[in-house]
Amino acid sequence: MRVLIAAIGKAKASPEQQLYLDYITRLKWKIKCREFDVRLQDVKQRRQREGECLLDACAGYEKRVALDESGKLLSSREFAQMMGGWQQQGCSSFAFIIGGADGLSDAVLKQSHLVWSLGRVTWPHRLVRPLLAEQLYRAWSMLGNHPYHRD
Repeated sequence: MRVLIAAIGKAKASPEQQLYLDYITRLKWKIKCREFDVRLQDVKQRRQREGECLLDACAGYEKRVALDESGKLLSSREFAQMMGGWQQQGCSSFAFIIGGADGLSDAVLKQSHLVWSLGRVTWPHRLVRPLLAEQLYRAWSMLGNHPYHRD
């Protein structure tokens, strides 16, 4: 399985980045991260350009999941079941999209197979990647009947 994390903003060396790397290295899936830093003053233009970069990066991936506060709330079990269902349908590549401070463009939201919310609270961008990595690891564990997840 191939997984892309396409994100706005460059991750810097930090405890949060180390936590992200800890989870990613545990996974048996092939994980790739593409980061983009778009510097435009106009918010609308910046969000549109960020969206173009993110969607271009996702070309060739069968399923796109946009992380957005307006998205669907899923439990860890529901997320794993969704991933497992897509795999059973023959999907082997997934792109997860993390927007910038001003959110994702309408084009990204419309072209995503799922818009997923990690909760109704606002998460700092530097925490979203480790949260996503942990949920990917948890899903991988559940799908493989590994005891990491406990209901």
